[in-house]
Amino acid sequence: MSVDEDARWLDWVTKQFENIAGDDKEIDLDEFKTALKVKESFFAERFFALFDSDGSGSISLDELLKALDLLIHGNETDKLRFLFQVYDVDGPGSIDPDELKTVLKSCLRESAISLPEEKLDDLTLALFESADEDKSGSITFEELKAELENFPEVMENLTISAANWLKPPDVDQKKRQTPRYLTRAYWQNNSRKLLFLCLYALLNALLFVVHMLRHSFGGPWLMLAKGCGQCLNFNCTFVMVLMLRRCLTWLRATWVVRVLPLDQNILLHQIVGYAILIFSLVHTTAHTLRFIQMCESGEYSLWEYLLTTRPGIGWVKGMASPTGVVLQLLICLMVLCSSTFVRRSGHFEVFYWTHLSYLAVWVLLIIHCTNFWKWFVVPGLVFLLEKMVGIAVSRMGGLHIVEVNLLPSKVTHLVIRRPQSFQFKPGDYVFINIPVIAKYEWHPFTISSAPEQSDSMWLHIRSMGQWTNRLYEYFRESKSEELSPKRLTSSLRRRREQHEEQEMFSSADFNGAVASNEDRNVELTMYRHNGSSGGAQGTKEAPPDGLGPAERGEAPPVREISAKFGDNHRFCNIKCYVDGPYGTPTRQIFDSEHAILIGAGIGITPFASILQSIMYRYRRRKQNCPNCNYSWCENVKDSEMKLRKVDFIWINRDQKSFEWFVSLLTKLEMDQADQEPEGRFLEMHMYMTSALSKNDMKAIGLQMALDLLAKKEKRDSITGLRTRTQPGRPEWGKVFQKVSEENKGKVHVFYCGSPALAKVIKAHCEHFGFNFYKENF
Repeated sequence: MSVDEDARWLDWVTKQFENIAGDDKEIDLDEFKTALKVKESFFAERFFALFDSDGSGSISLDELLKALDLLIHGNETDKLRFLFQVYDVDGPGSIDPDELKTVLKSCLRESAISLPEEKLDDLTLALFESADEDKSGSITFEELKAELENFPEVMENLTISAANWLKPPDVDQKKRQTPRYLTRAYWQNNSRKLLFLCLYALLNALLFVVHMLRHSFGGPWLMLAKGCGQCLNFNCTFVMVLMLRRCLTWLRATWVVRVLPLDQNILLHQIVGYAILIFSLVHTTAHTLRFIQMCESGEYSLWEYLLTTRPGIGWVKGMASPTGVVLQLLICLMVLCSSTFVRRSGHFEVFYWTHLSYLAVWVLLIIHCTNFWKWFVVPGLVFLLEKMVGIAVSRMGGLHIVEVNLLPSKVTHLVIRRPQSFQFKPGDYVFINIPVIAKYEWHPFTISSAPEQSDSMWLHIRSMGQWTNRLYEYFRESKSEELSPKRLTSSLRRRREQHEEQEMFSSADFNGAVASNEDRNVELTMYRHNGSSGGAQGTKEAPPDGLGPAERGEAPPVREISAKFGDNHRFCNIKCYVDGPYGTPTRQIFDSEHAILIGAGIGITPFASILQSIMYRYRRRKQNCPNCNYSWCENVKDSEMKLRKVDFIWINRDQKSFEWFVSLLTKLEMDQADQEPEGRFLEMHMYMTSALSKNDMKAIGLQMALDLLAKKEKRDSITGLRTRTQPGRPEWGKVFQKVSEENKGKVHVFYCGSPALAKVIKAHCEHFGFNFYKENF
């Protein structure tokens, strides 16, 4: 560091010290723990003991500067020596297995990872045996250093992340950068949307100017009001066109999707909604100012112009002014209740019910404006037809929820009996109405099962609002008698299912549980074909070629068999109604060559359906040797799927969230061929954001142990998958750079998750020239 940087760093640390230290100008252990914000007191106590060089029980400014200078500016050997002292709890100059286990246990708590005691022992032995080269029963500093050299990515940046409060802010980050919206890459990657918005703005400007000039005789306020009124005629109709979901779903299958930004219909709907608010406010203000001028004649007062029919303004018995006031209030209410803070703060019902006032708005607009019906009649008829079709479709098939699983993080897994006439594409979503939860409410959710699963349809619903919480609590609190009137029949069915599963598990070649966790209510699932297990129906004879239906390219119906029935698993027979399906941007995935699927949390649901469908189509290319069961994949041209590579990235905050789909992901890994002509077709990347990164001193030992044990057992200790779960968040620059270097063809990135992360990923996609698609409802 330069002299100026050192001076700035010293000044920064001094100010931070003064903010934390008490009146005695010393930092005690409690103040140190509060400042570090660590979850596990073990590390705070160890760091405090090493910082307190004189053993006084408090840290002075000089001691703090000396220790931080080593951690932030020191070389690798200095940092490794500090790390060794943290792990050497008893202080004899070596680390024994019990000390290492104590450290790893604290690492697990710091990273919010829960593993059984046996797994902790395995991790400890894996790391200890790898580091203890001389088999002396203890690890010396030189042995720890040699072990760390096997992890070069850790050695590059070994820090204490919790001490970032003592690192000065990066001046370079504060430098003004070119706004993303002004870059060439942004305009290239958003050309359709930007062109559409330009045309939309020009059309509004044209309507405004033409209609304003037609009323030049009435003065400036009348001209302004009439210009905005004509724009409102157009926008109040166009806002409806953007929500014709069935028409948009049909258009996605045509060439129109390559010209118009159909995937941005929700964003455009919001933009038009704000335009309506602005035009209506200007329109109302202009008319009010005109009425004030007219009041000078003394014929009517202002309140009579605004709230009564006496002046006779309007084509329906002078109703223009009163309806205009009501319309303005309704539009303001709809826009306010459509705000993100209302919809995302658990008050979706407020948005839902206030948005239904669009029916009253249209009626009032027809009464208020002379020419609105001319704009509205054709789109209104299409809208009415869509609604009638939706009602007919939703009421025609008697759908029932037949099974419910309550998963970690308050996720409700619904299994709905699917009629043969219900056809959908991977990634589609539906609106569902469950009368026992709310008789008149419809909510959109992505279908998480594959279209090839013909007998049932899955929905995974996370509790984030009033309706979803009521749904979860209903099934959590319901007793068996409430869920099914035929309690004995349900009990007998459950026993038979368990008996079949025991036979299946005892005879099948299965590697056991796919995840280890202290929670005994975790759902572990595997898959079978209907009628293939030995039970009351008997066992079907194997085909003469020795291959299963999947290997022969057939599409047998698949259903999920629970390996454990507990309080979180219910059979039921609850009436529900489904409207849909409706298409999403993910329908374009099979036209991609290299697809990157990014799901954050429950955002995996559309990709669960897509991954299952992809792997079904992939099985058509998979070949198996009948003698040795060796498998390989051939390059077969498939008109339905151009995919050459799929990267699936799943980001979760904690360990339990991975349990939603861990069994499905395990099956997808097992389905892949041993050898493929262009490398692995499907690669999975799991990230756990609560876990500290590998270069953090509080987690380095744990991450090394997890790596070593994963190589030994060929599966991850956190999820049970072959794919190793990475700590922290993805470094998108490195991830996309690797994808770009693979050169598998045009890259399409599909994302479902929080809007904040979507902006970050979209910016990186623009930098690398990847197409970005975001799931919207």
